[in-house]
Amino acid sequence: MAVVRALFLTDPYIVVSTVFFAIVSFFVSLFDSVGDAQIGVARIWARGILWVAGVRVRAEGIEKIDPHASYLIASNHASYMDTPVILSTIPAQFRFMAKASLFKIPFMGSHLKRAGHIPVPREDPRAAVKTMALAAKNIREKNISLLIFPEGGRTPDGELKEFKEGVAYIAIKAGVPILPVALIGTRAVVPINSGIVKSGNVRVRVGEPIETENLTMKDRERVTEEVRQQIVSMLASYTG
Repeated sequence: MAVVRALFLTDPYIVVSTVFFAIVSFFVSLFDSVGDAQIGVARIWARGILWVAGVRVRAEGIEKIDPHASYLIASNHASYMDTPVILSTIPAQFRFMAKASLFKIPFMGSHLKRAGHIPVPREDPRAAVKTMALAAKNIREKNISLLIFPEGGRTPDGELKEFKEGVAYIAIKAGVPILPVALIGTRAVVPINSGIVKSGNVRVRVGEPIETENLTMKDRERVTEEVRQQIVSMLASYTG
């Protein structure tokens, strides 16, 4: 729900909906120590936003996902709408990594922490490595998945950027498959420098899970490139 910080201020329904579900999520968290129920609330929030905005989502390849397994979900990042779209479609109990500044915002920060999301200290490389190790530990011990945008931020021009190796680092350390996801159309419904949500069609394409069990950190570069190439292929092969 952190997406409201920079995006949906032009739509009263979305603002009210975000505040309402944030309150619901907070109270749910009092009875949910692992955050699963809060993710359920976030899914309802995301689907409501998409419905009101007139954003129609169609998913392909969902059958490749075992809802009881853990994954490192790696997706391209083109819009603030990406997280709601993934929340509404991917049937995995996932958390996400978000910039540390969001966790300092009153109420929102406590909500993110209680839900089990992970702050990323981008300005401190050494702390970032510790954060990735913590993320891998959480995946193993809590049997959850983790969503990462390997580009490190939204693409400014719509072109897929190079991927950072953190996605492979965490997956290898956790021993879980990487699930490549390609999002198509989110940039059109929420352009990068706009706070206005437009109606439109969005596609979510799920690639083939990439196994990391028994791999070592020497495989990071190869695995990172394999993830990126799957997403490149899914984006390029989309015909509408």
